[in-house]
Amino acid sequence: MRDDSDRGDTGPASQEAGWLTPSIQRSHERSETYGLSISMHPDYDVLSTADLALKREQSRILCVHAAPVMETLREQIANTQSMIVLTDAEGLILHSIGDDDFLMRAEKVALRPGANWAETRQGTNAIGTAIAECRPTVVHGDQHYLAANRFLTCSSVPIFDPYGELSGVLDVTGDHHSYHQHTMALAKMSVQLIENHLFATTFRTTLQISFHERPEFLGTLMEGIAAFTSDGRFLSANRSAQFQLGLTLAGLRAHTLSSLFGLSSSELIDQSRDSQGRHLSLTLRNGQRVRANVEFRQPAPTHADGCVAEPRTTSGILRPVGEMHEVRSRLSHLETGDPQVSAVIAKVRKIIGKDIPLLVTGETGTGKELLAQAIHNDSPRHAAPFVAVNCASIPESLIESELFGYEEGAFTGAKRKGALGRILQANGGTLFLDEIGDMPYPLQVRLLRVLQERVVDPLGSAKSIPVDIAIICATHRDLREMISLGRFREDLYYRLNGLVVKLPPLRDRTDLPHVIESMLREESLNRPSGPPLSVSEEVMALFERCRWPGNFRQLGNLMRTAAAMVDEDGEIRIEHLPDDFLEDVQATVAATAASSGLTPPSSARLQDVAAHAITAAVAQHGGNVSAAARALGVSRNTIYRKRLSSPDAGNDDGNA
Repeated sequence: MRDDSDRGDTGPASQEAGWLTPSIQRSHERSETYGLSISMHPDYDVLSTADLALKREQSRILCVHAAPVMETLREQIANTQSMIVLTDAEGLILHSIGDDDFLMRAEKVALRPGANWAETRQGTNAIGTAIAECRPTVVHGDQHYLAANRFLTCSSVPIFDPYGELSGVLDVTGDHHSYHQHTMALAKMSVQLIENHLFATTFRTTLQISFHERPEFLGTLMEGIAAFTSDGRFLSANRSAQFQLGLTLAGLRAHTLSSLFGLSSSELIDQSRDSQGRHLSLTLRNGQRVRANVEFRQPAPTHADGCVAEPRTTSGILRPVGEMHEVRSRLSHLETGDPQVSAVIAKVRKIIGKDIPLLVTGETGTGKELLAQAIHNDSPRHAAPFVAVNCASIPESLIESELFGYEEGAFTGAKRKGALGRILQANGGTLFLDEIGDMPYPLQVRLLRVLQERVVDPLGSAKSIPVDIAIICATHRDLREMISLGRFREDLYYRLNGLVVKLPPLRDRTDLPHVIESMLREESLNRPSGPPLSVSEEVMALFERCRWPGNFRQLGNLMRTAAAMVDEDGEIRIEHLPDDFLEDVQATVAATAASSGLTPPSSARLQDVAAHAITAAVAQHGGNVSAAARALGVSRNTIYRKRLSSPDAGNDDGNA
């Protein structure tokens, strides 16, 4: 660290400023007006754990989308004596990761969650100055205003939401002796990825145009993305789109689809439908020709039979409401804190865009199709079709024609002009074969040929049709056991399992509260009035004890039922839950209690299930109320209150 005596304590006004850029010079002048002293001890104003949790919740969407990008960035700058920091729009650090040996030094300057790096507190620094200037900023060594921070070099990039408002800052900080010039470029790319994820999440049901002068850049960070309403009104555009269109976001708001691309929304949609999966050729307002992909996603209508049409209208597939996936599901959306799921996502990210088949295993209802859809949406094939086929739901007599298609007159009852099979429908995109273990044995041979030779032979056709698809398969069965029983081809198995990942059942996940919170937000949108939906502590205790044999399907149906039964206050309590669910939980609690030497009375009311769950948890933890409360996700007071009303309540031991 430098000796402060060479600069004194008079601020920058009287100093030689040739080593300062104009933005750094302005920042030093602001720092002086804030009354800061170069030699002062920094005021980090680190928040308490509770206050930090509140700030993180306020920036939850930003954190969800930034966290996986930060992990990828960490891999790119590993062993560079650096750390990566995410802040909110006020400069408060929300999340930080980095090299372990540098973290110790960073702790001394409070580069940890809860510390505030606004210019008003730290003077000139990359985070605070990037916020003040609203532009990417590097602050190197002596350019920091406070001498205590001059051993650092920091590269910060502001993160803007799709409406142009500052959401936060991504920063890479390291020792000034090990500064790399490429760091800022990596930080900018990471921010662009975060902003694109935020854009996709915000504009789920809109008309979106992805475009670039060079078609090979479609599906990459370089593509421009613009969103419009169904009647052509401009909504927003990402940074690349603003650059290509030659207008700022504020300037674009005065335009429409017609003024920017020279055609109406109906004309654009018609062209897209006629393109048969090929890129469109469009002309920008400045005369520039670009190649483009168009997606038009409307809120899916609900049918009288309780089904919802798939957002990709070309497929015509109907799905039960309980299985409806997020329209623009991305891998980043699936990361809600469970380490098992995060490990799965980290693995599949490494094979996206590569010709490596993926086999997803796990119990029914664990979200295998949702994962497949997210992989497709994050892949270079995202603009092409995603076609899902449940091999267990199609009758064996029809599955061959469904998969491979057929020519006119191929069999009795065939359509006059024949039909494309699901494999050809997925050409250029992704084919998801759910419950692959239920595919009839004879058809496994034909599927193997498709995978090996990339051609399809429709029924009744004498010619083979080339096909370009990515394959994702899923099953809840043990395929190795099926191979030993002669029910699944070994050669097909080894062709499908380029990467095998397993999704954990809901009962083994650690993010149940976050999952429930997300479902409640969705259900709250359907309430005409009243406060947002919430779950009482007693109900959350039951949810934590449930085995969830139906996984997300069971939880989703339960939450919808409870939301329909809830009172005006919006809190879901035990009386709002279905009797069969309470009976199932009661049976689970009884089994748990019996294994602990406790048996709830046979006459126990359903309303007492929560009390028995708590009693069993306390017994499991040897009377330690704090440990039982942590296991159930409730407060100590809830346990004390419920135990008083429980017929099994006993005296607390010293652990209480």
